[in-house]
This record gives sequence, structure tokens and C-alpha cells, in this order.
Amino acid sequence: MSQRYTHIVVGAGAAGCAVAARLSEVPDNRVLLLEAGGPDSNPLIHMPAGFTKLTGPSVNWGFQTVPQSQLNDRRMHYPQGRTLGGSTSINAMIYIRGHRLDYDAWHDLGNEGWGYDGVLPYFTKSENNERLVNEFHGTGGPLNVTEQVGHNPITKGFVRSLQSLGIPFTHDFNGAEQDGVGYYDVTQRNVRRESAATAFLRPAKRRRNLVVETHAMATRVLVDGDHAVGVQYIYRGKPAEVRIEAGGEVVLSGGAVNSPRLLLLSGIGPADELRALGIEVVHDLPGVGKNFQDHMDVYLTAETAPVSYNGEDRWDKAARHGIQYLLYKTGPVTACVAEAGAFLRSSSDVRSPDIQIHCLPAYVVDHGRMRIKGHGVTINTCNLRPRSIGSVTLRSSDPTVEPAIDPAFLQDPHDWTISMEGFERGREIIHAPAFKDLIRRERLPGSDVKSEKGIREYIKQWSKTDYHPVGSCKMGGDPMAVVDTQLRVHGMAGLRVIDASIMPTLISGNTQAPSIMIGEKGAAIMRAGRVV
Repeated sequence: MSQRYTHIVVGAGAAGCAVAARLSEVPDNRVLLLEAGGPDSNPLIHMPAGFTKLTGPSVNWGFQTVPQSQLNDRRMHYPQGRTLGGSTSINAMIYIRGHRLDYDAWHDLGNEGWGYDGVLPYFTKSENNERLVNEFHGTGGPLNVTEQVGHNPITKGFVRSLQSLGIPFTHDFNGAEQDGVGYYDVTQRNVRRESAATAFLRPAKRRRNLVVETHAMATRVLVDGDHAVGVQYIYRGKPAEVRIEAGGEVVLSGGAVNSPRLLLLSGIGPADELRALGIEVVHDLPGVGKNFQDHMDVYLTAETAPVSYNGEDRWDKAARHGIQYLLYKTGPVTACVAEAGAFLRSSSDVRSPDIQIHCLPAYVVDHGRMRIKGHGVTINTCNLRPRSIGSVTLRSSDPTVEPAIDPAFLQDPHDWTISMEGFERGREIIHAPAFKDLIRRERLPGSDVKSEKGIREYIKQWSKTDYHPVGSCKMGGDPMAVVDTQLRVHGMAGLRVIDASIMPTLISGNTQAPSIMIGEKGAAIMRAGRVV
């Protein structure tokens, strides 16, 4: 690893894989990609339903939040991917971009080139959509997007239920209109998971100018004056160091937790916070780790007819399903579990849908860690545009110590209002007449919980992250911005952040597709030398 590189990319997640692959398309570039986790060799990664078992430290950082004051001071489980592909290797594969007005809001905040018209070409560039070809969708890109092989009867009942309540069916949440209920497109290829690693890295690794190093946890950006010159990291438990050549760049793509974490460990961040931990201040940048945002799920469960996915992982059934999957590419192994969803408006005066609802045809309680006997459905409800703003800070100057993650869930009273409204919409769905042939009874919180106080107490105890952290190295030109519109760290040369942490505001939906878009656009900016 003594060779100097033109580019060092830290983090092989949604954005990092795209950045490394696109930069290595230029023959004169020499690109090094560092990933703290191991290879994506676990076969469960590649079987669609396998992600439900991917909870261990071999592929997951397994973070926890700080106590959440609005949620009974719970330290909440906060999983993030730690393998090639990052969270795209352990998520539910849902392909959602958000609403066009989300990106126009970025533009209105002063981020030229990042409005919807500026980002749409990078969504379509990365996409190979098997189902749709129009102005919103691309073919021939590295990332395969397709419809699911099949849908559970409960999923179909959910879609019928919402239509019976007056919600229109939509065939494309990423097209002209987001409103409505429908079946999710997913990132799969030949009924296997399509992660950022399989889409971007697998073909790119044949190039001699790209080196991918796993088990390499970055601990510090090396800085000379105001220039990034390399990276220190721990390689399989041993210290190591790698440098860029003159004019080269270091790109942080560790995500909304690990990118600000690495900047802070490197002495780049709020000076007072760094000095308090004994970290030498390299560059006083107050916004690092601030503006942290995430979606929060409030879910309900109901007992159903015996058609859910519960119990299908029992050894005898799992063996039968495995054979079916291998021979015919059908059956429960093909499921992404969150098969359908809806985008709703809490009131008629909001600009776009502000509530997302997922249907999971199984009991999925406490991230799936709590086993419940019988068959059930889980209805996840989410406030898409929370106003609560949290932070990512360091607990210690020791890079192996977990950072302090504070999504500040429900700190803003508005978030309570929308979360309560989302819960009521979810309850209305499971009690709709069109769903009654499948629903037996409400299980969590139970039909006896009706008062506002009772529902609030339930939310405090059972809500969770929706796994969409963003914003902690936000893009912009204000004093709390960390990067500019070219994703260069303010006040530093040779250092960029390209991942979900640059989002100034959280988008209205799942963040996998937008993170890949940011990687695509960021790489294009680097190659062009300007905003494109």
C-alpha cells in the first residue's frame, strides 16, 4: 500500500461504490477504495430475503443512539451496513427517489445544480429499469431496477384496502406523481440483490487502476496545512497509511454517521468540541456532525390469516423454500418483505406527500429481533419531513469508540403531530372492510389503546429508526455548511464528502437511490472539474 493514488475513497457504500467505479473509468486515475467491513461474500446478502438475518457485526456496525428524551430515554438500535455495498447490502432493496420538490428545495437553499432537473439525469444514468422507459427512467445503467417476482396475499390486501379508502393506485412512485399506493420497485437482478457493490464495483474491479481494500477502517485524514494528503487506517487490526499524489483527492463516503466521525477524528469540525476531547484543531468547521436528520417509524401489527411470512424460516420450510428459489427463482426467498407502500398527505395544504406507509406481511417488531408466534402484518408509518435536527459527535479521540448518535426524534412538536396522524392512517388501513378477510385482530398496540395519551405512550415505547440518516455534512454556503456544491469541504483542498451526509434536508422517501445519485453526480463533478 505504499503506492500513491490520484484518489482515495473512504467507504464502499451506496455513494462510495459509484464514485470509485466512475473515477476508475478514467485510465490515468489510480483509485483506492477503503472499506471497514469485509467482502460481500455472505450468501445471505445476495438472496433477497436473506437480509432479515444480517444483523451481526460481520456486516453491520450495530450502532446505538444516545438516550432519546422523547422516547422514554431509550438508546435505540441503529444499524448501518459494514461490508462492500454498505447498507445497500443489508437493506430491503426498495427503490424510491423522493419527491421532485425535495431537490428543488435544495436548489432554493442556494445549491445551484442540485434541483430536480439537475439530479434526474444521474438517477437515470445509473439505472437499468426492466419495467419502465420514459423521461423518468433509464436503461443500460449499472444498477438494475425491477418489479418483484411475487407479492404475498397480505400485501395485495393492503393495496386493495388503501384503494377502498380513496387512495389512488400508482404504478410508479418515481414518475410524474408520488401520491398513491402501489408495489415497490426493487434493486434486484435475476432475483438476486443488486447492491452498489454488485452494480458498480463488480464490473469495475477488473480494471487495474482500481484497488479495493476491505477490513480497512479509516481513522484519520492526513492533512498538510489546508490540504488533505492521505488517510490513516487500521488494516486487519494493524495501523497503516496511504497517501495521494500532488493534485489528488480524498473522498469521504462513509455515510451520515462515519463521514462526520472521520472529519472530527481528523481535527476538522467545531473547535471547542475537538479541544474538549484533546484533538488538535486542524480546521474549525462548526457544521460537521450537525444538521443530522432521520426518518422515524411508528408501526402497528395485526394478527392475520395463516398466509404471512412468519414461520417460513423454520428449518424444514426454509430448506424447501431454498430449493424452490434455486430451481425456479420463486417463493418466499425472493421477498423484500416491504413489498408495497403508500405516500399520503397529512392535510390538503402540504406541498407533497409527508407520510409514507410500508406493508410488511409478517410480524416485524423491534427490527425483527422479537419473535411473535402466529401470523401477522406490520404497518410502518413514517413522517417524511421531520423538523427535529440532531447531531453526530465524538465520545472520545479513540477512533474505535462508537460515536454519539442523536437523531433527536420527536424533539419538534410538529413531528409528534405528523407521527400521530400517520399512526391513525395505519390503523384505518388495517380496519378497512377491504382488508377484513385477512385481518383477525389488532395486536400492537391493540384496539383498546384509543386515547391520545395511550397512543403517545405506545409511540414512545415502540417507534424506531427507518434507517435513513442524512445531513451531517450538509451542502451549502451558510456558516453551518460543510461542503460546497462541488462537494468540496469548505476551507480544505483535496477533500470532498460524497454521500447522504451532504443532503441539506431529508428527502421524502427511502435514501438508497438518492445516495447512489449523489455518488454518480459527485463523480461527474470531479471528472468535469465543475458542477454538472
